[in-house]
Amino acid sequence: MTTQIVPDFPPEAFAKHDGAPDTLFYAQPRFVTHIDDAAIAAVADLYRTVVPEGGIVLDLMSSWVSHLPDEAAYARVIGHGLNAAELAANPRLTESFVQDLNAETNLPLETASVDAALMCVSVQYLQRPGAVLTEVARVLRPGAPVVISFSNRCFPTKAVAIWNALDGAGHAQLVGLYLQRAGFPRIEGHVLKPEGGPGDPMTAVIGWKAAD
Repeated sequence: MTTQIVPDFPPEAFAKHDGAPDTLFYAQPRFVTHIDDAAIAAVADLYRTVVPEGGIVLDLMSSWVSHLPDEAAYARVIGHGLNAAELAANPRLTESFVQDLNAETNLPLETASVDAALMCVSVQYLQRPGAVLTEVARVLRPGAPVVISFSNRCFPTKAVAIWNALDGAGHAQLVGLYLQRAGFPRIEGHVLKPEGGPGDPMTAVIGWKAAD
């Protein structure tokens, strides 16, 4: 598989220990949360300040929960994932679609149609992150953010090799590089919950699409 990300990374950097199609791994729904309550609250707090209320939100690699703040209302919340049952159980989604982004990176959305894109605790599974995030940039409106948040929690056999080889600071640098190579001119890192404290650590990297 070609990585379509950074030419100085060898393809094996994006290999997985479990090389079977992701659709098989996610065929059965998992109605669990992958980060603890404090980490979820930290993500919701960030969304509260970054995601515009009343806007159209794309929740990429989602499941049966989104971490959008309960009191906020949005025009549409478009969910994407690999398990239809999980997406159907998510009360925040107004619509959803199932797609394996490692097999097909093109998003079925109009150009400049989304006010914010979210990707929570999932970026580590992307084998073609550059191509996916270039598509995210395409569907975002000018000046809109993509918020990529992550912890040290994952399915290690499905995470790409380079993710498994890095620590938390390295993960933030890697995601920043993904966004830079995808054409986001402004990139911000946020430590939402530091490593070494109680509970799950949480970091977010935000890429802002250029304003016209």
